[in-house]
Amino acid sequence: MHRRHLLKAAAAAAFVPATPSIVRAATVGVTDTEIRIGSTAAYSGPASAYGAIGRAHAATWQWFNDQGGVNGRKVKFLSYDDSYSPPKAIEQVRRLVEQDEVACLCNTLGTAANTAFLKYVNQKQVPDLFVGSGADKFQDPKTYPWTIGWQPSYRVEAQIFAKYALKEKPDGKIGILYQNDDFGKDYLNGFKDVLGDRFDKIVTAVSYEVTDATIDSQAITLQQAKVDSVLSAATPKFAAQFIRKLADMNWKPLQMLSNVSSSVGAVIEPAGVEKAIGLISNTYYKDPSDPHWKDDPGIVQWRAVMNKYLPGSDLNDAFYVYGYGAVMTMIPVLKQCGNDFSRENLMRQATNLKNVEVPTLLPGIKVNTSPTNYHTIGQVQLMRWSGKSWELFGDVLSGAST
Repeated sequence: MHRRHLLKAAAAAAFVPATPSIVRAATVGVTDTEIRIGSTAAYSGPASAYGAIGRAHAATWQWFNDQGGVNGRKVKFLSYDDSYSPPKAIEQVRRLVEQDEVACLCNTLGTAANTAFLKYVNQKQVPDLFVGSGADKFQDPKTYPWTIGWQPSYRVEAQIFAKYALKEKPDGKIGILYQNDDFGKDYLNGFKDVLGDRFDKIVTAVSYEVTDATIDSQAITLQQAKVDSVLSAATPKFAAQFIRKLADMNWKPLQMLSNVSSSVGAVIEPAGVEKAIGLISNTYYKDPSDPHWKDDPGIVQWRAVMNKYLPGSDLNDAFYVYGYGAVMTMIPVLKQCGNDFSRENLMRQATNLKNVEVPTLLPGIKVNTSPTNYHTIGQVQLMRWSGKSWELFGDVLSGAST
């Protein structure tokens, strides 16, 4: 009897730890006082201008914690440098998931980087919320239910540019400079959606690698092709080079620029503010360098957060607005979670946002998501560089990828 009693006690003792482990699994990255959220950004490397985004994340989370956090918990934000390198990105995300045991990822930056760990986070069922990319693959709930994008679709943006080029230069040829990865190729697809069979007849497309030193030869190729409109689907370093090179060649086609490189501080000023006059881009958030938004409550609040938590930062750099806006989209998710911060509920709430107003988005643009709609922000407005600031024109535009 005594031996049987000991065996029963041993079996009971062996079973007891299972319950706490189940609880931990359901609330990984969460304690009574803390929620761990991870991210990656290019603090170094060829796209280091995007490091401002990661710094804005950290500052905004610090501000949020000082406001009291959510349900008695503060956010412990962990952000690692991936140097805009896919192999390093997957390494850093594995670190966040397996060592730091974050509850979720938020606004991880870049198409190539997110592509590198897309399958991994979905297999691990780790929410990758509001990805810093407009690639359509991150807005595909059927294939990748644990990854949701944040910014407007690159492909839709390209469709808007294609329609604008046809309107302004109806009989003209079109040139496209694109980064040779999924980011750049989404722009080609958007133009193909609009042009159809005409694409090969009127478009000259030239690519570059992120490891290239310059894009001078690509600019010369487009000039020799005698195109009337050009789109730069490039990251900041190369976008600035392209603007400067076209001006140095005294070549003045209708010039369009992807919104990922529309920052005044990171692109326009390095290229030369006079050299960019007439440049067309688009945006979905308020440009901090535009006097029009100087007294806007959203920009006033953003500026106060940056001044307090990132003193000395360049307040003309829109990437700080971008990073702030992404965190301000994440905060309602945390609030909607109530007291359940399990990965399942984080994903559920991120895909059930209704008419959320992010203070730095343009008027009329609201955040809406659903289990079948992973296009968190679906609208943009065209803008033109005046030499001093971006000037919005036309209506707020939207579309859907084909």
